Amino acid sequence: MAADLAPVYVATDDRSIADVIEQAGGKAILTRADHPSGSDRVFEAVEAIDPQQRFQHVLNLQGDLPEMPADIPHQLAATLEHRDCELATLVTPASAEETAKPQIVKAVISWKADGFGDALYFSRAAVPTGTAEAYHHIGVYGWRRSALARFVSLPPSPLELAEKLEQLRALEAGMRIGVAKIAAAPGGVDTAEDLQAVRQRLAAAPES
Repeated sequence: MAADLAPVYVATDDRSIADVIEQAGGKAILTRADHPSGSDRVFEAVEAIDPQQRFQHVLNLQGDLPEMPADIPHQLAATLEHRDCELATLVTPASAEETAKPQIVKAVISWKADGFGDALYFSRAAVPTGTAEAYHHIGVYGWRRSALARFVSLPPSPLELAEKLEQLRALEAGMRIGVAKIAAAPGGVDTAEDLQAVRQRLAAAPES
């Protein structure tokens, strides 16, 4: 909402989450509980929110990034508009410590002269090996709506199921994922320790 870029909704299958969002002045929409990925959930929500299809670009911003700065939605939207791609995402350089953690997803990117790149693969393993720089994938996506509709029509792919990474379904289907690099990743919540660290940082942050 701070990005002031587009209407914002929280898509959830949990009534208690929707209640918290609405009590805070936000908008929430309840979805089915059986979606195989967040992007499948987003598509159900978008179809309900905008059946007239006025919006052709959709940003999927994950709830496990509670410290996301307001410029990330703008960077994601700009990548989608700049690249000839079906969807867009963001990465940042990964430290050796991050590269070794399976909960931090690594992205293998083919960088182009314009400073943007194309995603070649995503993994929980430490890839690529050798001297190539490793990149920490930031789990946000910008979708062209037609591409999102195609994505959700496909069954979860073998690599998606193996790595438990939804973006691999898009790559296995031949979809092009445009990538931009940003300076740093917002703190993610993948483990109980991550959650505790985020709570401590938010408690120490000055009131806005």
